[in-house]
Amino acid sequence: MAANEKIDHILRLLPTDPGVYQYYDENGDILYVGKAKNLKNRVSSYFNKQRYENGKTMVLVRKIADIKYIVVETELDALLLENSLIKKYKPRYNIMLKDDKTYASIVIKKEDYPRVFPTRLIIRDGSEYFGPYPSGKTMHMVLDLIKKLYPIRTCSLALTEKNIAAGKFKVCLEYHLGNCKGPCEGKQTLSDYDRGVDAIRKILKGNYADLIRELKQMMNEFSTRYEFELAQEVKEKIELLDSFQAKSTIVHPSIHDVDVFTIASDPQAGYVNFMKVSNGVIVQSYTTEIKKRMEETDAEMLEFAIVEIRDKFQSSSKEIFLPFDMEMRLPGVEMVVPQRGDKRKLVELSQRNSTHYMLDAQKQLELVDPERHVNRVLETMQKDLHLKDLPTHIECFDNSNIQGTNPVSACVVFRNSKPSKKDYRIFHPKTVEGPNDFDTMKEVVFRRYRRMLDEGETLPQLIIIDGGKGQLSAAIDSLVRLELYGKIAVIGIAKRLEEIYFPGDSLPIYLDKRSESLKLIQRLRDEAHRFGITKHRDRRSKDAIRSELTEIKGVGMHTTQALIHYFKTVQAVKEASLEELKKAVNDRQAQAVFNHFNGK
Repeated sequence: MAANEKIDHILRLLPTDPGVYQYYDENGDILYVGKAKNLKNRVSSYFNKQRYENGKTMVLVRKIADIKYIVVETELDALLLENSLIKKYKPRYNIMLKDDKTYASIVIKKEDYPRVFPTRLIIRDGSEYFGPYPSGKTMHMVLDLIKKLYPIRTCSLALTEKNIAAGKFKVCLEYHLGNCKGPCEGKQTLSDYDRGVDAIRKILKGNYADLIRELKQMMNEFSTRYEFELAQEVKEKIELLDSFQAKSTIVHPSIHDVDVFTIASDPQAGYVNFMKVSNGVIVQSYTTEIKKRMEETDAEMLEFAIVEIRDKFQSSSKEIFLPFDMEMRLPGVEMVVPQRGDKRKLVELSQRNSTHYMLDAQKQLELVDPERHVNRVLETMQKDLHLKDLPTHIECFDNSNIQGTNPVSACVVFRNSKPSKKDYRIFHPKTVEGPNDFDTMKEVVFRRYRRMLDEGETLPQLIIIDGGKGQLSAAIDSLVRLELYGKIAVIGIAKRLEEIYFPGDSLPIYLDKRSESLKLIQRLRDEAHRFGITKHRDRRSKDAIRSELTEIKGVGMHTTQALIHYFKTVQAVKEASLEELKKAVNDRQAQAVFNHFNGK
Protein backbone atom coordinates (compact mmCIF):
# COMPACT_ATOMS: atom_id res chain seq x y z
CA MET A 1 0.00 0.00 0.00
CA ALA A 2 1.40 3.44 -0.97
CA ALA A 3 2.06 5.97 1.81
CA ASN A 4 -0.78 8.27 0.71
CA GLU A 5 -3.24 5.40 0.49
CA LYS A 6 -2.19 4.17 3.94
CA ILE A 7 -2.71 7.64 5.46
CA ASP A 8 -6.11 8.02 3.75
CA HIS A 9 -7.15 4.61 5.12
CA ILE A 10 -6.10 5.59 8.68
CA LEU A 11 -7.92 8.94 8.44
CA ARG A 12 -11.16 7.20 7.44
CA LEU A 13 -10.94 4.87 10.46
CA LEU A 14 -10.02 7.46 13.10
CA PRO A 15 -12.50 7.66 16.03
CA THR A 16 -14.11 10.91 17.22
CA ASP A 17 -13.05 10.28 20.85
CA PRO A 18 -10.43 12.23 22.84
CA GLY A 19 -6.93 10.83 22.53
CA VAL A 20 -3.28 11.20 21.61
CA TYR A 21 -1.91 10.76 18.08
CA GLN A 22 1.66 10.00 17.00
CA TYR A 23 3.20 10.69 13.59
CA TYR A 24 6.02 8.45 12.28
CA ASP A 25 8.35 8.82 9.29
CA GLU A 26 9.23 6.10 6.78
CA ASN A 27 12.04 4.85 9.07
CA GLY A 28 9.64 4.33 11.96
CA ASP A 29 11.04 7.30 13.95
CA ILE A 30 8.49 9.35 15.86
CA LEU A 31 8.06 12.87 14.45
CA TYR A 32 5.31 14.40 16.55
CA VAL A 33 2.95 13.70 19.44
CA GLY A 34 -0.30 15.63 19.80
CA LYS A 35 -3.53 15.56 21.78
CA ALA A 36 -7.10 16.05 20.61
CA LYS A 37 -10.59 16.15 22.05
CA ASN A 38 -11.73 14.75 18.69
CA LEU A 39 -9.03 12.59 17.05
CA LYS A 40 -10.70 12.44 13.65
CA ASN A 41 -11.17 16.18 13.26
CA ARG A 42 -7.78 17.13 14.65
CA VAL A 43 -5.63 14.68 12.67
CA SER A 44 -7.58 15.24 9.44
CA SER A 45 -6.95 18.99 9.72
CA TYR A 46 -3.21 18.41 9.15
CA PHE A 47 -3.94 17.06 5.69
CA ASN A 48 -6.16 19.96 4.65
CA LYS A 49 -4.04 21.72 2.00
CA GLN A 50 -6.02 24.96 2.30
CA ARG A 51 -4.99 25.27 5.95
CA TYR A 52 -1.24 24.84 5.50
CA GLU A 53 0.04 26.37 2.30
CA ASN A 54 3.60 26.71 3.61
CA GLY A 55 5.70 26.65 6.76
CA LYS A 56 7.02 24.02 9.10
CA THR A 57 3.71 22.17 9.36
CA MET A 58 3.81 21.49 5.62
CA VAL A 59 7.30 20.01 6.02
CA LEU A 60 6.06 17.76 8.83
CA VAL A 61 3.04 16.54 6.87
CA ARG A 62 5.23 15.56 3.90
CA LYS A 63 7.32 13.32 6.17
CA ILE A 64 4.40 11.45 7.78
CA ALA A 65 4.37 7.80 6.71
CA ASP A 66 2.30 6.31 9.53
CA ILE A 67 -0.14 7.43 12.23
CA LYS A 68 -0.85 5.72 15.55
CA TYR A 69 -3.28 6.86 18.20
CA ILE A 70 -4.40 6.10 21.76
CA VAL A 71 -8.00 6.71 22.81
CA VAL A 72 -8.55 8.03 26.36
CA GLU A 73 -11.55 8.91 28.50
CA THR A 74 -11.17 12.69 28.82
CA GLU A 75 -9.37 15.65 27.32
CA LEU A 76 -7.32 15.97 30.53
CA ASP A 77 -6.16 12.35 30.17
CA ALA A 78 -5.04 13.21 26.64
CA LEU A 79 -3.13 16.25 27.89
CA LEU A 80 -1.29 14.26 30.58
CA LEU A 81 -0.53 11.36 28.23
CA GLU A 82 0.76 13.75 25.56
CA ASN A 83 3.08 15.35 28.12
CA SER A 84 4.36 11.96 29.23
CA LEU A 85 5.06 10.74 25.66
CA ILE A 86 6.84 13.99 24.73
CA LYS A 87 9.16 13.57 27.73
CA LYS A 88 9.79 9.96 26.82
CA TYR A 89 10.42 10.24 23.06
CA LYS A 90 11.42 13.93 22.65
CA PRO A 91 9.97 14.13 19.09
CA ARG A 92 11.70 16.51 16.69
CA TYR A 93 8.62 18.64 15.94
CA ASN A 94 7.29 18.98 19.52
CA ILE A 95 7.93 22.00 21.67
CA MET A 96 10.07 21.45 24.77
CA LEU A 97 10.96 23.59 27.76
CA LYS A 98 14.45 24.88 26.99
CA ASP A 99 15.65 25.03 30.61
CA ASP A 100 15.67 21.57 32.18
CA LYS A 101 17.96 22.34 35.09
CA THR A 102 17.38 20.81 38.51
CA TYR A 103 16.70 23.62 40.96
CA ALA A 104 17.37 23.46 44.68
CA SER A 105 14.60 22.81 47.19
CA ILE A 106 14.49 23.10 50.96
CA VAL A 107 13.94 19.76 52.70
CA ILE A 108 12.69 18.96 56.18
CA LYS A 109 14.35 15.57 56.63
CA LYS A 110 12.29 12.69 57.99
CA GLU A 111 14.30 11.79 61.12
CA ASP A 112 14.42 12.42 64.84
CA TYR A 113 15.30 16.09 65.36
CA PRO A 114 14.78 16.85 61.63
CA ARG A 115 17.39 18.87 59.78
CA VAL A 116 16.37 21.66 57.37
CA PHE A 117 18.74 22.27 54.44
CA PRO A 118 18.88 22.96 50.67
CA THR A 119 19.11 20.03 48.25
CA ARG A 120 18.84 19.26 44.53
CA LEU A 121 18.21 15.54 45.11
CA ILE A 122 14.62 14.47 45.73
CA ILE A 123 14.43 11.22 47.74
CA ARG A 124 10.98 9.74 48.33
CA ASP A 125 11.60 8.69 51.95
CA GLY A 126 8.85 10.67 53.64
CA SER A 127 10.88 13.86 53.86
CA GLU A 128 9.09 17.13 53.01
CA TYR A 129 10.37 19.23 50.10
CA PHE A 130 9.55 22.90 49.53
CA GLY A 131 10.39 24.62 46.26
CA PRO A 132 12.18 24.28 43.92
CA TYR A 133 13.68 27.78 44.14
CA PRO A 134 14.92 29.08 40.74
CA SER A 135 16.54 31.97 42.65
CA GLY A 136 19.26 30.85 45.08
CA LYS A 137 19.13 34.31 46.65
CA THR A 138 15.47 33.88 47.62
CA MET A 139 16.09 30.40 49.04
CA HIS A 140 19.01 31.51 51.23
CA MET A 141 17.03 34.53 52.42
CA VAL A 142 14.33 32.14 53.70
CA LEU A 143 16.96 29.86 55.30
CA ASP A 144 18.59 32.84 57.04
CA LEU A 145 15.20 33.85 58.48
CA ILE A 146 14.64 30.30 59.75
CA LYS A 147 18.10 30.20 61.33
CA LYS A 148 17.46 33.48 63.21
CA LEU A 149 14.02 32.43 64.43
CA TYR A 150 14.42 28.73 65.21
CA PRO A 151 17.95 27.39 65.80
CA ILE A 152 18.11 23.79 64.58
CA ARG A 153 20.94 21.32 64.24
CA THR A 154 23.15 21.17 61.13
CA CYS A 155 25.05 17.97 62.06
CA SER A 156 24.22 14.54 60.61
CA LEU A 157 24.47 12.63 63.90
CA ALA A 158 22.00 9.82 64.57
CA LEU A 159 20.11 11.65 67.30
CA THR A 160 17.95 8.84 68.65
CA GLU A 161 16.65 8.98 72.22
CA LYS A 162 18.79 5.93 73.03
CA ASN A 163 22.01 7.49 71.71
CA ILE A 164 21.35 10.78 73.50
CA ALA A 165 20.59 9.01 76.79
CA ALA A 166 23.81 7.01 76.43
CA GLY A 167 25.77 10.29 76.22
CA LYS A 168 27.39 9.43 72.89
CA PHE A 169 27.55 13.04 71.67
CA LYS A 170 28.99 16.37 72.76
CA VAL A 171 27.79 19.83 71.78
CA CYS A 172 29.77 21.52 69.01
CA LEU A 173 30.71 25.10 68.14
CA GLU A 174 27.21 25.77 66.71
CA TYR A 175 25.80 25.39 70.23
CA HIS A 176 28.27 27.86 71.69
CA LEU A 177 27.49 30.35 68.88
CA GLY A 178 23.78 30.12 69.67
CA ASN A 179 22.86 28.46 66.35
CA CYS A 180 21.73 25.19 68.00
CA LYS A 181 20.17 24.40 71.41
CA GLY A 182 22.16 21.19 71.91
CA PRO A 183 19.64 18.34 71.50
CA CYS A 184 22.63 15.99 71.14
CA GLU A 185 23.25 16.32 74.90
CA GLY A 186 19.57 16.50 75.80
CA LYS A 187 19.68 20.27 76.33
CA GLN A 188 16.58 20.59 74.10
CA THR A 189 13.63 18.22 74.23
CA LEU A 190 12.20 16.57 71.12
CA SER A 191 8.79 18.21 71.68
CA ASP A 192 10.37 21.69 71.89
CA TYR A 193 12.45 20.94 68.78
CA ASP A 194 9.35 19.74 66.89
CA ARG A 195 7.47 22.96 67.76
CA GLY A 196 10.25 24.88 66.02
CA VAL A 197 10.03 22.55 62.99
CA ASP A 198 6.24 23.10 62.80
CA ALA A 199 6.85 26.86 62.74
CA ILE A 200 9.50 26.41 60.02
CA ARG A 201 6.97 24.41 58.00
CA LYS A 202 4.52 27.33 58.19
CA ILE A 203 7.22 29.74 57.00
CA LEU A 204 8.10 27.53 54.03
CA LYS A 205 4.42 27.33 53.10
CA GLY A 206 4.11 31.13 53.36
CA ASN A 207 1.66 30.94 56.30
CA TYR A 208 3.18 33.95 58.08
CA ALA A 209 -0.17 35.22 59.37
CA ASP A 210 -0.97 31.97 61.23
CA LEU A 211 2.52 31.82 62.71
CA ILE A 212 2.48 35.48 63.83
CA ARG A 213 -0.92 34.93 65.49
CA GLU A 214 0.42 31.92 67.42
CA LEU A 215 3.54 33.82 68.50
CA LYS A 216 1.49 36.78 69.75
CA GLN A 217 -0.61 34.42 71.83
CA MET A 218 2.57 32.86 73.23
CA MET A 219 4.04 36.32 74.01
CA ASN A 220 0.88 37.29 75.94
CA GLU A 221 1.02 34.06 77.95
CA PHE A 222 4.65 34.70 78.92
CA SER A 223 3.77 38.28 79.91
CA THR A 224 0.83 37.09 82.04
CA ARG A 225 3.23 34.76 83.91
CA TYR A 226 5.74 37.65 84.30
CA GLU A 227 8.28 35.77 82.14
CA PHE A 228 9.31 38.97 80.43
CA GLU A 229 12.63 37.72 78.99
CA LEU A 230 10.84 34.90 77.14
CA ALA A 231 8.14 37.35 76.04
CA GLN A 232 10.83 39.67 74.67
CA GLU A 233 12.41 36.79 72.68
CA VAL A 234 9.03 35.99 71.13
CA LYS A 235 8.41 39.69 70.41
CA GLU A 236 11.71 39.89 68.50
CA LYS A 237 10.65 36.87 66.42
CA ILE A 238 7.34 38.55 65.63
CA GLU A 239 9.12 41.75 64.54
CA LEU A 240 11.49 39.74 62.33
CA LEU A 241 8.59 37.89 60.70
CA ASP A 242 6.61 41.13 60.23
CA SER A 243 9.60 42.74 58.54
CA PHE A 244 10.17 39.75 56.27
CA GLN A 245 6.48 39.55 55.36
CA ALA A 246 6.31 43.29 54.59
CA LYS A 247 9.24 42.95 52.17
CA SER A 248 7.73 39.85 50.56
CA THR A 249 4.03 40.78 50.30
CA ILE A 250 3.02 41.79 46.78
CA VAL A 251 -0.78 41.73 47.05
CA HIS A 252 -3.40 41.29 49.75
CA PRO A 253 -2.67 38.29 52.02
CA SER A 254 -6.16 36.91 51.28
CA ILE A 255 -4.81 35.68 47.91
CA HIS A 256 -3.64 32.30 49.10
CA ASP A 257 -2.09 29.33 47.27
CA VAL A 258 -2.43 30.53 43.67
CA ASP A 259 -0.40 29.77 40.51
CA VAL A 260 0.01 32.55 37.94
CA PHE A 261 0.99 31.80 34.32
CA THR A 262 1.59 34.27 31.46
CA ILE A 263 3.32 34.12 28.07
CA ALA A 264 5.05 36.46 25.62
CA SER A 265 6.10 35.20 22.20
CA ASP A 266 7.85 35.97 18.94
CA PRO A 267 7.91 33.90 15.73
CA GLN A 268 10.58 31.55 17.07
CA ALA A 269 9.74 30.96 20.74
CA GLY A 270 7.36 31.47 23.63
CA TYR A 271 8.49 32.80 27.02
CA VAL A 272 6.41 31.56 29.97
CA ASN A 273 6.50 33.03 33.46
CA PHE A 274 5.21 31.09 36.48
CA MET A 275 4.65 32.60 39.93
CA LYS A 276 3.39 30.81 43.02
CA VAL A 277 1.61 33.08 45.48
CA SER A 278 0.88 32.19 49.11
CA ASN A 279 -0.77 34.65 51.52
CA GLY A 280 0.01 37.55 49.19
CA VAL A 281 3.68 36.57 48.93
CA ILE A 282 5.40 35.36 45.77
CA VAL A 283 7.21 32.30 47.09
CA GLN A 284 8.38 31.07 43.67
CA SER A 285 9.04 32.71 40.31
CA TYR A 286 10.32 30.94 37.22
CA THR A 287 10.57 31.92 33.55
CA THR A 288 11.47 29.58 30.71
CA GLU A 289 11.72 29.56 26.93
CA ILE A 290 9.77 27.19 24.68
CA LYS A 291 11.15 26.78 21.16
CA LYS A 292 8.46 26.69 18.49
CA ARG A 293 8.56 23.69 16.22
CA MET A 294 5.55 24.58 14.08
CA GLU A 295 2.89 27.31 14.13
CA GLU A 296 2.02 26.83 17.82
CA THR A 297 -0.29 29.45 19.33
CA ASP A 298 0.29 31.13 22.68
CA ALA A 299 -2.58 29.07 24.12
CA GLU A 300 -1.03 25.78 22.94
CA MET A 301 2.38 26.65 24.37
CA LEU A 302 0.91 27.87 27.66
CA GLU A 303 -1.19 24.73 27.98
CA PHE A 304 1.92 22.58 27.57
CA ALA A 305 3.89 24.73 30.03
CA ILE A 306 1.23 24.64 32.77
CA VAL A 307 1.27 20.85 32.95
CA GLU A 308 5.07 20.64 32.71
CA ILE A 309 5.86 23.41 35.23
CA ARG A 310 3.25 22.34 37.81
CA ASP A 311 4.74 18.86 37.68
CA LYS A 312 8.30 20.22 37.91
CA PHE A 313 7.48 22.40 40.93
CA GLN A 314 5.06 19.87 42.48
CA SER A 315 2.31 22.49 42.65
CA SER A 316 -1.10 21.49 43.96
CA SER A 317 -2.70 24.96 43.92
CA LYS A 318 -6.46 24.86 43.35
CA GLU A 319 -6.54 28.19 41.48
CA ILE A 320 -4.62 29.39 38.41
CA PHE A 321 -4.58 33.00 37.16
CA LEU A 322 -4.20 33.37 33.37
CA PRO A 323 -3.92 36.30 30.90
CA PHE A 324 -6.63 34.93 28.59
CA ASP A 325 -9.31 32.23 28.42
CA MET A 326 -8.20 28.70 27.53
CA GLU A 327 -10.04 25.52 26.68
CA MET A 328 -7.77 23.59 29.04
CA ARG A 329 -9.38 22.33 32.25
CA LEU A 330 -7.75 20.59 35.22
CA PRO A 331 -9.95 18.64 37.69
CA GLY A 332 -10.38 20.43 40.99
CA VAL A 333 -8.56 23.53 39.68
CA GLU A 334 -10.27 26.84 38.88
CA MET A 335 -8.83 28.71 35.86
CA VAL A 336 -9.37 32.47 36.29
CA VAL A 337 -8.72 35.48 34.03
CA PRO A 338 -8.67 38.39 36.54
CA GLN A 339 -10.08 41.71 35.31
CA ARG A 340 -9.21 44.12 38.14
CA GLY A 341 -7.69 44.55 41.57
CA ASP A 342 -4.82 42.66 43.17
CA LYS A 343 -5.46 39.54 41.13
CA ARG A 344 -5.09 41.47 37.89
CA LYS A 345 -1.98 43.14 39.34
CA LEU A 346 -0.39 39.69 39.76
CA VAL A 347 -1.10 38.73 36.14
CA GLU A 348 0.36 42.04 34.92
CA LEU A 349 3.48 41.52 37.07
CA SER A 350 3.93 38.03 35.64
CA GLN A 351 3.37 39.36 32.11
CA ARG A 352 6.13 41.94 32.62
CA ASN A 353 8.46 39.12 33.63
CA SER A 354 7.57 37.16 30.48
CA THR A 355 8.09 40.21 28.26
CA HIS A 356 11.40 41.24 29.85
CA TYR A 357 12.68 37.68 29.51
CA MET A 358 11.72 37.72 25.83
CA LEU A 359 13.41 41.08 25.21
CA ASP A 360 16.58 39.92 26.99
CA ALA A 361 16.63 36.75 24.87
CA GLN A 362 16.20 38.83 21.71
CA LYS A 363 19.06 41.16 22.66
CA GLN A 364 21.27 38.17 23.41
CA LEU A 365 20.37 36.61 20.06
CA GLU A 366 21.21 39.87 18.29
CA LEU A 367 24.71 39.74 19.82
CA VAL A 368 25.53 36.06 19.28
CA ASP A 369 23.61 35.34 16.07
CA PRO A 370 22.82 38.54 14.11
CA GLU A 371 21.53 36.68 11.06
CA ARG A 372 19.01 34.70 13.08
CA HIS A 373 17.98 37.89 14.88
CA VAL A 374 17.30 39.60 11.54
CA ASN A 375 15.18 36.66 10.37
CA ARG A 376 13.16 36.77 13.58
CA VAL A 377 12.50 40.52 13.25
CA LEU A 378 11.40 40.10 9.63
CA GLU A 379 9.22 37.12 10.52
CA THR A 380 7.59 39.23 13.23
CA MET A 381 6.89 41.99 10.71
CA GLN A 382 5.52 39.48 8.21
CA LYS A 383 3.14 38.17 10.87
CA ASP A 384 2.09 41.59 12.24
CA LEU A 385 1.41 43.08 8.78
CA HIS A 386 -0.03 39.86 7.31
CA LEU A 387 2.48 39.89 4.45
CA LYS A 388 2.63 37.16 1.85
CA ASP A 389 6.44 37.26 1.59
CA LEU A 390 9.25 37.85 4.08
CA PRO A 391 10.13 41.60 3.75
CA THR A 392 13.87 41.29 3.16
CA HIS A 393 13.75 44.32 0.80
CA ILE A 394 11.76 47.35 2.05
CA GLU A 395 11.54 50.85 0.56
CA CYS A 396 10.16 53.98 2.24
CA PHE A 397 9.13 57.32 0.64
CA ASP A 398 8.95 60.77 2.24
CA ASN A 399 8.29 64.26 0.79
CA SER A 400 10.18 67.35 2.02
CA ASN A 401 9.41 71.02 1.24
CA ILE A 402 8.89 74.35 2.99
CA GLN A 403 5.79 76.17 1.73
CA GLY A 404 6.24 74.41 -1.60
CA THR A 405 9.80 75.62 -2.21
CA ASN A 406 12.65 73.32 -3.20
CA PRO A 407 10.56 70.14 -2.97
CA VAL A 408 12.37 66.81 -2.88
CA SER A 409 11.20 63.24 -2.29
CA ALA A 410 13.41 60.66 -0.60
CA CYS A 411 13.41 56.92 -1.14
CA VAL A 412 15.43 54.87 1.37
CA VAL A 413 16.08 51.17 1.01
CA PHE A 414 16.55 48.56 3.78
CA ARG A 415 17.84 45.09 3.00
CA ASN A 416 17.57 42.45 5.74
CA SER A 417 16.42 45.20 8.13
CA LYS A 418 19.61 47.27 7.56
CA PRO A 419 20.02 50.50 5.54
CA SER A 420 21.41 50.00 2.02
CA LYS A 421 22.63 53.56 1.42
CA LYS A 422 23.98 52.90 -2.06
CA ASP A 423 20.37 52.27 -3.12
CA TYR A 424 18.98 55.53 -1.67
CA ARG A 425 17.40 57.86 -4.22
CA ILE A 426 16.33 61.55 -4.28
CA PHE A 427 13.58 62.73 -6.66
CA HIS A 428 12.94 66.31 -7.78
CA PRO A 429 9.30 66.54 -8.89
CA LYS A 430 8.93 67.43 -12.56
CA THR A 431 5.18 67.56 -13.12
CA VAL A 432 3.93 69.07 -9.84
CA GLU A 433 3.57 72.78 -9.19
CA GLY A 434 3.36 74.07 -5.61
CA PRO A 435 3.00 72.14 -2.34
CA ASN A 436 0.99 69.06 -3.36
CA ASP A 437 2.10 66.00 -1.37
CA PHE A 438 -0.41 63.66 -3.01
CA ASP A 439 0.59 64.39 -6.63
CA THR A 440 4.27 64.44 -5.64
CA MET A 441 3.98 61.00 -4.06
CA LYS A 442 2.13 59.71 -7.13
CA GLU A 443 4.87 60.98 -9.45
CA VAL A 444 7.91 59.71 -7.52
CA VAL A 445 6.45 56.26 -6.85
CA PHE A 446 5.63 55.90 -10.55
CA ARG A 447 9.12 57.06 -11.63
CA ARG A 448 10.86 54.78 -9.11
CA TYR A 449 9.16 51.55 -10.13
CA ARG A 450 8.85 52.38 -13.83
CA ARG A 451 12.64 52.61 -13.93
CA MET A 452 13.13 49.44 -11.83
CA LEU A 453 10.86 47.53 -14.23
CA ASP A 454 12.65 48.94 -17.29
CA GLU A 455 16.07 47.99 -15.86
CA GLY A 456 14.95 44.56 -14.65
CA GLU A 457 15.77 45.25 -11.00
CA THR A 458 14.36 43.15 -8.15
CA LEU A 459 11.28 44.76 -6.65
CA PRO A 460 10.77 45.17 -2.86
CA GLN A 461 8.40 43.01 -0.85
CA LEU A 462 7.11 46.03 1.09
CA ILE A 463 6.66 49.75 0.35
CA ILE A 464 6.14 52.19 3.24
CA ILE A 465 4.59 55.61 2.58
CA ASP A 466 5.24 58.29 5.18
CA GLY A 467 1.74 59.72 5.47
CA GLY A 468 -1.90 58.80 5.99
CA LYS A 469 -4.68 57.65 3.67
CA GLY A 470 -4.15 60.43 1.09
CA GLN A 471 -0.47 59.72 0.38
CA LEU A 472 -1.12 55.98 0.48
CA SER A 473 -3.91 56.29 -2.10
CA ALA A 474 -1.65 58.36 -4.36
CA ALA A 475 1.06 55.70 -4.22
CA ILE A 476 -1.48 52.96 -4.97
CA ASP A 477 -2.67 54.86 -8.08
CA SER A 478 0.86 54.66 -9.49
CA LEU A 479 1.23 50.97 -8.61
CA VAL A 480 -2.09 50.27 -10.35
CA ARG A 481 -0.85 52.06 -13.51
CA LEU A 482 2.31 49.92 -13.43
CA GLU A 483 0.24 46.73 -12.80
CA LEU A 484 2.18 46.17 -9.56
CA TYR A 485 -0.72 46.61 -7.13
CA GLY A 486 -1.26 43.31 -5.34
CA LYS A 487 2.26 42.13 -6.23
CA ILE A 488 3.99 44.44 -3.73
CA ALA A 489 2.61 45.06 -0.23
CA VAL A 490 2.19 48.75 0.60
CA ILE A 491 1.30 50.51 3.86
CA GLY A 492 1.15 54.09 5.14
CA ILE A 493 2.30 55.34 8.54
CA ALA A 494 0.81 58.54 9.97
CA LYS A 495 3.12 60.46 12.31
CA ARG A 496 0.67 61.67 14.96
CA LEU A 497 -0.30 58.39 16.60
CA GLU A 498 1.82 56.00 14.55
CA GLU A 499 -1.26 54.63 12.80
CA ILE A 500 -0.63 51.98 10.15
CA TYR A 501 -2.95 52.23 7.12
CA PHE A 502 -3.63 49.41 4.67
CA PRO A 503 -4.98 49.83 1.13
CA GLY A 504 -8.77 49.85 0.98
CA ASP A 505 -9.18 50.09 4.78
CA SER A 506 -10.30 53.44 6.18
CA LEU A 507 -9.49 52.44 9.76
CA PRO A 508 -5.84 52.17 10.84
CA ILE A 509 -4.26 49.52 13.05
CA TYR A 510 -2.00 50.26 16.00
CA LEU A 511 1.02 48.05 16.65
CA ASP A 512 2.33 47.62 20.18
CA LYS A 513 4.73 50.47 20.98
CA ARG A 514 7.34 47.86 21.96
CA SER A 515 6.79 45.84 18.80
CA GLU A 516 9.91 45.21 16.74
CA SER A 517 7.77 45.60 13.62
CA LEU A 518 6.79 49.14 14.60
CA LYS A 519 10.36 49.99 15.58
CA LEU A 520 11.65 48.87 12.17
CA ILE A 521 8.91 50.84 10.36
CA GLN A 522 9.80 53.91 12.45
CA ARG A 523 13.48 53.49 11.60
CA LEU A 524 12.66 53.45 7.89
CA ARG A 525 10.35 56.46 8.23
CA ASP A 526 12.89 58.44 10.28
CA GLU A 527 15.72 57.58 7.89
CA ALA A 528 13.64 58.67 4.87
CA HIS A 529 12.81 61.91 6.68
CA ARG A 530 16.46 62.54 7.61
CA PHE A 531 17.70 61.81 4.09
CA GLY A 532 15.00 63.96 2.50
CA ILE A 533 15.55 66.92 4.86
CA THR A 534 19.32 66.78 4.26
CA LYS A 535 18.91 66.92 0.49
CA HIS A 536 16.21 69.60 0.80
CA ARG A 537 18.57 71.80 2.83
CA ASP A 538 21.37 71.26 0.34
CA ARG A 539 19.09 72.39 -2.45
CA ARG A 540 17.90 75.44 -0.51
CA SER A 541 21.52 76.40 0.26
CA LYS A 542 22.52 76.09 -3.38
CA ASP A 543 19.53 78.19 -4.44
CA ALA A 544 20.36 80.84 -1.83
CA ILE A 545 23.98 80.96 -2.98
CA ARG A 546 22.93 81.01 -6.62
CA SER A 547 20.50 83.89 -6.09
CA GLU A 548 22.95 86.04 -4.07
CA LEU A 549 26.19 85.58 -6.04
CA THR A 550 24.93 84.98 -9.55
CA GLU A 551 22.94 88.25 -9.55
CA ILE A 552 26.30 90.08 -9.62
CA LYS A 553 27.02 91.27 -13.15
CA GLY A 554 29.86 89.27 -14.67
CA VAL A 555 29.62 86.39 -12.12
CA GLY A 556 28.22 83.07 -13.30
CA MET A 557 27.86 79.60 -11.78
CA HIS A 558 31.49 78.68 -12.46
CA THR A 559 32.77 81.77 -10.59
CA THR A 560 30.24 81.19 -7.78
CA GLN A 561 31.46 77.63 -7.29
CA ALA A 562 35.07 78.77 -7.22
CA LEU A 563 34.31 81.40 -4.57
CA ILE A 564 32.35 78.99 -2.36
CA HIS A 565 35.04 76.34 -2.75
CA TYR A 566 37.68 78.83 -1.55
CA PHE A 567 35.77 80.79 1.12
CA LYS A 568 33.25 78.04 2.15
CA THR A 569 30.37 80.52 2.89
CA VAL A 570 28.71 83.52 1.23
CA GLN A 571 29.34 85.58 4.40
CA ALA A 572 33.08 84.96 4.09
CA VAL A 573 32.93 86.15 0.47
CA LYS A 574 31.16 89.34 1.59
CA GLU A 575 33.84 90.08 4.21
CA ALA A 576 36.86 89.28 1.97
CA SER A 577 39.33 91.96 0.84
CA LEU A 578 40.04 92.55 -2.84
CA GLU A 579 43.44 90.82 -2.49
CA GLU A 580 41.81 87.74 -0.91
CA LEU A 581 39.19 87.57 -3.67
CA LYS A 582 41.90 87.65 -6.34
CA LYS A 583 43.32 84.43 -4.87
CA ALA A 584 40.06 82.64 -5.76
CA VAL A 585 39.10 84.18 -9.10
CA ASN A 586 40.60 86.48 -11.78
CA ASP A 587 41.09 90.22 -11.21
CA ARG A 588 38.00 91.35 -13.16
CA GLN A 589 35.68 88.95 -11.32
CA ALA A 590 37.26 89.79 -7.96
CA GLN A 591 36.75 93.55 -8.58
CA ALA A 592 33.08 92.96 -9.54
CA VAL A 593 32.37 90.95 -6.39
CA PHE A 594 34.22 93.43 -4.16
CA ASN A 595 32.39 96.43 -5.67
CA HIS A 596 29.00 94.67 -5.26
CA PHE A 597 29.37 93.96 -1.55
CA ASN A 598 31.11 97.23 -0.70
CA GLY A 599 28.63 99.56 -2.42
CA LYS A 600 30.91 100.68 -5.21
